[in-house]
Amino acid sequence: MLTAAMRGFVGRMERLVDRVGDPDERARAAAEALRGLLARDDVLTPEHREPDPERYRQHLVHVDPRGRFSVVSLVWLPGQCTPVHSHACWCVVGVLAGREEETRYRFDERRRLVKDGTAVNERGDVCWLVPPDRDIHKVTNAGAALAVSLHVYGADIGELGSSVNEIFPDPDA
Repeated sequence: MLTAAMRGFVGRMERLVDRVGDPDERARAAAEALRGLLARDDVLTPEHREPDPERYRQHLVHVDPRGRFSVVSLVWLPGQCTPVHSHACWCVVGVLAGREEETRYRFDERRRLVKDGTAVNERGDVCWLVPPDRDIHKVTNAGAALAVSLHVYGADIGELGSSVNEIFPDPDA
């Protein structure tokens, strides 16, 4: 079940993917559409905000009937994080509640993974990743409270199970 706010967003996304074909442009346009949703408190149903005590939790909110995009909520308790990973498709992330720290990585000239910057994203902040460049990162709940983020992926996550393409050893560990 989707909230009215999420149904409206899904409709905007359907129109967007119909008219924008380039993955970079699609991710930028999806980021702008998502930004407008993040100020609302009625975006997700309670079940899409449920955490897991062991690790961050993924909730599949919506899959486009034609498989062109998916909307997922990720819910994090303080300190929970992803591994360092890349993505199988373009991805837009917006923070709905809490604070998330995103550390980006890149390969150096010797093909070693190195840190390429860190940002703390708070409610309303949006970023996007488009493979094969600018898509390796690690995300951590950087706050003392529950964090919830909305992710729009350019694939059928119901079929794939995840947007993760590859997991890397953490160069900071």
